[in-house]
Amino acid sequence: MKPLIASLNTLEIHHLKNVLEAEGIRCFLRNELLTRLAGEIPFTECALELHVVDESDRWRAEHVLDEWRRARPGNEEPWACEHCGERLEGQFTTCWQCGKPRGA
Repeated sequence: MKPLIASLNTLEIHHLKNVLEAEGIRCFLRNELLTRLAGEIPFTECALELHVVDESDRWRAEHVLDEWRRARPGNEEPWACEHCGERLEGQFTTCWQCGKPRGA
């Protein structure tokens, strides 16, 4: 069975598991304890893997993960606050200078 995603980033994998389960897609993790051995054994052998329980859900799970990747902070263009003119990176939704939300 091919994993949806494999990574040593346990926080990200657990978050993605929660994202999929919130969409009603049952999934499970493999190699959770093996990630502690990273460096001692090859990455490909110990990476945490996220799998779907029902293979018929794979296409939907891949779509949800693609949407999550596109919506990740940092993918947006930098912007200027309309209130104070401060330049901000795209992942920020509120101006740190004056506290106004983006597009307010």
